Amino acid sequence: METKPLPQPKILMEAVRYFADADRTLATAVSLRWPDGVHCPTCGRTDVRFISTRRIWECKEKHAKRQFSAKVGTIFEDSALPLDKWFVAIWAIANCKNGISSYELARAVGVTQKSAWFMNHRIRLAMAAGSFDKMSGVVESDETYVGGLAKNMHAKKHKERITGGGGSDKAAVMGILERSNGDLPSRVRARSIKTASAKILQGAIRANVEPGSQLMTDSHLSYRGLSLDYIHQHVNHAVEYVRDNVHTNGIENFWSLLKRSVKGTYVSVDPLHLDRYVTEQVFRFNERKDNDLGRFRSVLGSVAGRRLTYKDLTNHGLSPVW
Repeated sequence: METKPLPQPKILMEAVRYFADADRTLATAVSLRWPDGVHCPTCGRTDVRFISTRRIWECKEKHAKRQFSAKVGTIFEDSALPLDKWFVAIWAIANCKNGISSYELARAVGVTQKSAWFMNHRIRLAMAAGSFDKMSGVVESDETYVGGLAKNMHAKKHKERITGGGGSDKAAVMGILERSNGDLPSRVRARSIKTASAKILQGAIRANVEPGSQLMTDSHLSYRGLSLDYIHQHVNHAVEYVRDNVHTNGIENFWSLLKRSVKGTYVSVDPLHLDRYVTEQVFRFNERKDNDLGRFRSVLGSVAGRRLTYKDLTNHGLSPVW
């Protein structure tokens, strides 16, 4: 897999040129998936043989699926699309601030809209960064609602869909933001929730925030009862939005970014898949200090172990990930 020397890409146009070379594209995938050398995904043996004519490897151990490609066990598995199309798609989605719709992606890489939609969701799955470390310091928590504006609906649709006030007919999303601490920028975790009940909101906070941290919320009644575990302060938005350092402006800024991508780019999002659209925006927010190449490599380094079939996606959606 010898390739011509070429500088690492910094922008999308350079990325398209860089990954036009099939050997270079394969070498990039291998280096990020197997940094310590290629090994068999079935048995783990490292003394595998590369079959250059088919661009796959063969394990010396005799077992089922002894021949494998770089796609096996990743979001690329069972995809007939070449890796260069996938890499351009990952680069575009990871670095476009407001996201890129399936129609835009289809035109950009030359696939059908249906294929582009499936690609988008597989890439979002790779963007999900599960973490067991809890947030600490000063933390903000808030919830928002995603859905169409009632004032823009036809009178007939308005009567059918709007049965209550506020967010009663929209999808709820909860977010927790850890404020910046010194050189570390703020980071956020978010996911869609069924309801903004005390059980759900407080359970998420206790699962993601270290006890004893400073917790900033609004005056939602569901946050009552957290003072035993946290230094809980809240701001009543009917009276004020900021009181000294007590506010939720950080997480509300994230909500504006999320809604800009949903309303401006994706337009209509099925609640079944809302979690991955949230995950996509969480990834870009948390990786905002990195450059385009860094974000691309971060996604590509997480593609293994996250296979997704079209049947699972359309029948069950995707499990929410903090």
